[in-house]
Amino acid sequence: MSRYLIVIEETPAGYSAHSPDLPGCMGTGHDRAEVQRTMREVIAFHIEELLEAGEPVPRPTSTSAYVDVAG
Repeated sequence: MSRYLIVIEETPAGYSAHSPDLPGCMGTGHDRAEVQRTMREVIAFHIEELLEAGEPVPRPTSTSAYVDVAG
């Protein structure tokens, strides 16, 4: 099992997300929980398609951090 970072952003219609390690993997949802479920499915499908095509599956390498900025 691998653990991929997803970036979740609030939109006027709910939430959207993408995974920096898997270009093109994007999902939407009405709330954070739904977009996380959607991304889990999208990533699993993407990896399955890569494997079926004989393509390499990118390793998860992205991390995240917050920085404090004055202002």
